[in-house]
Amino acid sequence: DSDSTKEETPDKSEKENNTEKSTSGTLEELEEKLKNAEIEAKQSYERFLRVSADFENYKKRSLREISEFKKYANESILSELLCVVDNLERAISSSAKDEKVNSCIVDGVNMTLNEFKKVFENYGVKPVESLCKPFDPNFHQAMMQEESDEHPENTVIAEFQKGYTLHDRLLRPSMVVVSKAKNGNNNREQ
Repeated sequence: DSDSTKEETPDKSEKENNTEKSTSGTLEELEEKLKNAEIEAKQSYERFLRVSADFENYKKRSLREISEFKKYANESILSELLCVVDNLERAISSSAKDEKVNSCIVDGVNMTLNEFKKVFENYGVKPVESLCKPFDPNFHQAMMQEESDEHPENTVIAEFQKGYTLHDRLLRPSMVVVSKAKNGNNNREQ
C-alpha cells in the first residue's frame, strides 16, 4: 500500500506541476494579449483624436466659408440693382430741370420698372398670377373678402400687392381680395 501511495503522490505532483505550467503559460499569454490590446486601444484613441481634430478643423473651415458666401451671395444682384438706382436718380434730376415734370417722372419710373423686371427675370423671379384665379393659400394671402355677383366664390378679384416666386419657391405671397357670396345667399344657407 505504501508503494501504491508513493506512486500516486508523484502522479499528483506531476499533475500539479503541469497545471501550474499550463496556468502560467495561459497567464503569460493573457498578459501578452492584454498588452497588445492596450497598444491597439492607445493607437485607436490617437487615431480618434486626429480624426476628431481634423473634423473640428473641417467644421470651422466650412462655417468660415459659409459665412463668407452669405456675406457676398447678393453681390451680383445688388450690382445689377444699381442700374435701377441710377435710373431713379436720372428721373429725379431730369424732372427738377424740365417743365414737363410729369412726363419725365413717368418715363423714369417706366425705365426703372423695366430694369427691375429684367433683373428679376435674370434671377428666376416671376410674378404670381392672381387676378380672376381661384384663391390658393399657398400663393395668396387674403386681406379681405368682398361680395360679388360677377365672380365665383373664393376667386381673387383684386390685388393689393403682387406676389413673386423664386424659381418654384414662393418669395412673397400676393395680398388679395377674395370674392364671397352675397348676404342673401348666406342667409338661405344658414
